[in-house]
Amino acid sequence: MDPQTSRDQFPFANARVARRWRKLLDERLKDLGVTQARWFTMICLQRGGGGLTQRELAHLMTIENPTLVRLLDSLEEQGLIERRHSERDRRARLLYLTNAGERFMSDLNERANVLRDEMLIGLEDEDPEVVLRVFEQVMENATRR
Repeated sequence: MDPQTSRDQFPFANARVARRWRKLLDERLKDLGVTQARWFTMICLQRGGGGLTQRELAHLMTIENPTLVRLLDSLEEQGLIERRHSERDRRARLLYLTNAGERFMSDLNERANVLRDEMLIGLEDEDPEVVLRVFEQVMENATRR
């Protein structure tokens, strides 16, 4: 394939794969009663580690803080996360998964791993590593803009 054609197709192929992944994962998580925005928030919180501030989580998710507040309110109402006051800064509230949130994430990760394995059938072991390196560079370039 012509290198320019590959460059032209890259953003669309990326968008199609991401959209398909989200659709399939949504179908597999339907019975858990969470929206895509909520499960993505939970994944980012888990990957970021317990005790993130709302600002840190919003940055990790690449969304605005007011958008995140509504998501956190709904997750807190569901009993999946909790906000705790920071011992270092009384104005800051730190985010943690609750026990129910940890159980939820265990179930979500199990289902997501099965889907991931299905979607990666036929790839060489090093292929995902190459794609991740490409995505990291693209994201780094995007954050400079």
